[in-house]
Amino acid sequence: MQNEAAYICDSCGEEIIVPIDLSQGTDQTYVEDCPVCCRPNVIHVLVDDSGQVHIWAEAE
Repeated sequence: MQNEAAYICDSCGEEIIVPIDLSQGTDQTYVEDCPVCCRPNVIHVLVDDSGQVHIWAEAE
């Protein structure tokens, strides 16, 4: 199981690495400001049955 993953900011295109917290479940959605351009992203985290982490972002 990965303890961090990366997504691409929908606004500036930078790769952002975030920690993965499984205590919040295997299907998560939250809003986080990009640390580069400060624009909000809706972050989606999905952990499948094999423990593979899928993460992606879209503009808020």
